[in-house]
Parts: sequence; C-alpha cells; structure tokens
Amino acid sequence: MSKVMECATTFAIPTYRLRDVGETVERYDENFWRNGHAVPLVVFDDSSPATHDKYYAGLERTKTHNDLFYVGPKQKAEFVRLLVDRLGDRKLESVVKNLFRPSYGGNRNFTLMYTLGGFLVSSDDDMRPTALIENSVESLGADEISRGKLVNARSEGFTRRSFDILRAFQDVLGRRVAELPANYAVGEHLVDTSMDLETNTSTGVARETSLVLSKGNVGADAVVKMAQTFRTGTNDIDAIDFVDLFLQDDSADHLEELNELYVLVNFRPAVTNKNWRMDCGVAAYDNRNGLPPFFPTRLRFEDYIYRLWVQRAGIVAAHVDAVQNHIRNNYMRNPLAAEVFNEEIANLIKRKFKSHRYALEELTVQFDYEGDVSTADTSEILDRIATLHRRVLDGARMAAGDERQRSLRAFAENLEKTFYGFDPDFFQQNVSRIVDDVVSQIQGALDVWPTLIEICYFRKHTRDLPKVRVQNVHLGAGANDEFSGPLLARPH
Repeated sequence: MSKVMECATTFAIPTYRLRDVGETVERYDENFWRNGHAVPLVVFDDSSPATHDKYYAGLERTKTHNDLFYVGPKQKAEFVRLLVDRLGDRKLESVVKNLFRPSYGGNRNFTLMYTLGGFLVSSDDDMRPTALIENSVESLGADEISRGKLVNARSEGFTRRSFDILRAFQDVLGRRVAELPANYAVGEHLVDTSMDLETNTSTGVARETSLVLSKGNVGADAVVKMAQTFRTGTNDIDAIDFVDLFLQDDSADHLEELNELYVLVNFRPAVTNKNWRMDCGVAAYDNRNGLPPFFPTRLRFEDYIYRLWVQRAGIVAAHVDAVQNHIRNNYMRNPLAAEVFNEEIANLIKRKFKSHRYALEELTVQFDYEGDVSTADTSEILDRIATLHRRVLDGARMAAGDERQRSLRAFAENLEKTFYGFDPDFFQQNVSRIVDDVVSQIQGALDVWPTLIEICYFRKHTRDLPKVRVQNVHLGAGANDEFSGPLLARPH
C-alpha cells in the first residue's frame, strides 16, 4: 500500500480553449491547496501556434500555489519528432502524427505519455471542482448509486459544494478491491436509467435519473485502474437532448443557451467490473505500467476504448466519493447541428465495434471491424434525424416570439445541410467514407501504440518530455486571502 501512496500524481487539463483555461487552472489549484495537496498542474493545449501567441500571456497571469506547466504546439511537435526519430521508420510518421493530432483523443494521448509511471488525474477545461447538490438530501434505494434531477438554472433548492478531488482518487487508484474504503458498493456495472447501456446514448430527456448497481462478483484482488467522480451541471447531455430541452422551454430564445442544470440528490461510491458510464472529462488513471490510447478522433467517443478495455480480468473501475461540475463553455464549440451529426456517427462506430469480435490486451484493444456501413445503418440515422427536423419545424411554427422562431428555423436549415439534404444515397456515401477513414486511423494507432509506450518509458528514465514551466504568479503559503469561503462538507 505504501508504494501506491508514494506514486507521483499529475493533474492534467486538456484544452483547445487557451483563452479560457486560466480560470480552470486557478479553481482546481485552489481546491488542491485548501485540501493540503501539492501536485503539478499541466495544461495540454491543442491550440494553433497563432492562438498560442495570442492567449499564452493570459496563462502567465494566473495565480497558483502549485507549479504550473504547459505543453503546447511547439512542445507537442518536438515530442512527435522524438517518437518518429526513435522509431526509425518514416513510413510510420503519419500514424504517429494521427495518434497525437489535435482532437479530443489526440490531446488526451499526450496526457497518457507524459504521466507514464504515475497517476493521472484529468479534468476538462469546462469542469469545476464545485458541484450542485440538492439541499434536501434523500436516501438512496438499495441498489442506487446516485440520483439526480434537472432543475431550472434560476431556481433555488441546491447548493454549490466542494470535495477533496485528489484525495477521493488517491483513496482508490492502484489499490486492490480488498483495500478500498468500506463505504464502496461493489457490482458488475452501473445502469443509467436514461441511457442505453453499451453505447452511452441517451434514451430521451428524463427529468430525474439514477445510476443503479447491477450485482456481480468483484474479485478482492482486482486493481482499480481508472476512476471518476460524479458530475453535475450539463451532465453528459446528448446534442438531441439539448434540442429537446429547448423545445420544452417556451421561454428560451437561443439554442446555445441551456436553462436547465443537473443537480445531484444523493450519491455513494462504487467499484465495478465494467464501466459503460466512463466519463473521461472527470477521470483519473493508474498509469504506472501504461494504458491503451484514446481513440484519436474529433468525434466525441475517444474514451469508448476504455469502456471495453476495463472488462479485462483483474482490473476494475470506480466512481469515487466526490462530484465535479460541468459549465458547458460555448466558446469554440461546434454548431449544434454538427454535434448531432458527430454523435450519430460516433454511436454507429461504437455499435459496430461492440458487435464485432475484439481482443483485450495489456496496452490496447484489437478490433475485427473494418469500417463497413450498410444502407440499413444510414437509413436508421436519417429516419431519426428527419423526425427531429420535423419536430423543430413544428416548434418554429408554434413559437410565440420572433427570436425563438428564427433560432429554430436556422437550426432546422443547418440540420438539413449537415445531413446532406436528407438524400439517402449521398448520406450513405459520405458516412461510409467518414467511418472508413476513422476506423482506419484507429486501427493504425492501436498497432503502433505499445512501441511508443516503450520508447517513452526509456526516454523518461533519462530526461523530461518537452514542456515549459509557466512563469505565472506563485502564491506563498500565507496567501489565504487570495480566495474566499471555506470548502463545504460532504452532504451525506
């Protein structure tokens, strides 16, 4: 157990919004300092060189108690060159660049390489370490792990509460199930009452939701390789759910604004053999011996590989005794119609990977799926989106205000354009091409990943990977007046 406690921990913030990441840095640094933690903070930035030049000075104006480091376009390019040179095969250069290309998965792959040999705690740039907890705590059911509800953002009845995020992760990461705190429930997996189990796809807007433990035997010697907090705010909401919430709120005028917040009523920690509810935005990993890569894709399913990989014998996943909050930053976010499209393609690929044979290995997952897409696959998607399109137009016709009507009509027009005018042949052709490209890139990345892990292990034994220490304001031990208000206690 002492070896686990002595293991180095790094806190990473993957971002492509350098302009706004400074607030995230300061909020988490405050949380760590108030709970007595000294941990390096590392910003992994997907910005272009031009965006870096424009906004890096803002990062230097941050104030932190912990050391702050930065891995941006220059450091990333240097790291990729290092890997390519060590491989000694220029034919693999495009594969390596794809693994670490600017994307949700590519940026996270940098965090894995830079934290090899230790623990990685990661939060997205629009997460905060203060959660929304209902004031009137209710007891959970016998197999309930959490319960929450959607409330109007202007309503009362909930409080922002903080938790010791790092301690919650350190209590479980790298530990055997037999060593976990006694308040952890154990089971096979968690079922979300509003989500399809294996694709994590919403089954429709639900005002109240629960995570329910599916019972099963969990080995006492199984090791926690990944863990996550619970999440409030815009809680893992699908793009179509976002549209549905807007359609249900007659007072809303702009689709980009969400007047609903997800508030937790109660929760308790749990450990499971499988984790279909993997949320990499608020996750931590035992990276002492290396981990599989995230899918290097701009589609939002980079963490799906971990939902499969954690099914390996001898490893488990945990939902820890803490909560974080998602604020949904709309800056540099794709248009909502594009997000609907991306989610549909991602869900199609997830279903294909799951329905074909796959092999779970120590550092990767091998898939048999080669990227074929049938007309039945694309017809199912088009039928679903055409129905959404009709509902949006109906909502526009019934809208009381001009702004709401314009917003809905504009979205309907963008939806039609994004889905190739709902032309079945054109849609099938383009989706087939997209899926084939994405699957080919994933397959190539998985093949070379174990070799790259080995290269980075040897490199890290001799020198640090490329990064810079941010010359920001370093707060001293007596800087308590920089922040106001104590951390609030656990609600139950």
